[in-house]
Amino acid sequence: MNYIKDPLEIEKKSFEIIGKNIDESKFDKKELLIVKRVIHATADFEFANILKISKGAIEDGLKVLKEGFNIVSDTKMAEAGINKKVLDKIGSKVKSYINLPEVKEISKKCGITRSMAAMEIAAKDESNKIFAIGNAPTALFRLIELAREGKAKPSLIIGVPVGFVGAEEAKEEVKKLDIPYIITEGEKGGSTVAAAIVNALLYMIER
Repeated sequence: MNYIKDPLEIEKKSFEIIGKNIDESKFDKKELLIVKRVIHATADFEFANILKISKGAIEDGLKVLKEGFNIVSDTKMAEAGINKKVLDKIGSKVKSYINLPEVKEISKKCGITRSMAAMEIAAKDESNKIFAIGNAPTALFRLIELAREGKAKPSLIIGVPVGFVGAEEAKEEVKKLDIPYIITEGEKGGSTVAAAIVNALLYMIER
């Protein structure tokens, strides 16, 4: 069978196809890299319309990454999908708190989701500056609450939880914060999308 085997060639061809199927003029150079990376990860062109990036969000994200601050993920899946090789080069880490024993304890004691409890613990570490939430709307809601209470001070919120209950509403609440954000409007998103956005930022630094 005749098919492309080189991974770099596959990616190059994929990005060419993506470029032909979206209006690239709607985005600046860095925004386009994020949009294309998300579409590449999902094969869903709708993300070109529902991905929203606040003014200065990319620059703020790149700044804290270059300074070696950390990324918090709400799932192990997103954590696994983020490029560790580039993270190592810039002295940054990605952390997921979801499986920590204390998270389970807080969740059970307070009657909240483990994702919410994970945000409470993650917010206490000032080295955690980027919060990438792709799965749990409750995690995003809790992060928003912590930010409003002055208990969390993220430099960038990547809010792309997927789902029919709370996902859209949580993302709309992010817009009301005075914090840079990259979100998806509506129900679509996911851990794959969160990882793709982070990787797009990392590749901007690497290149």
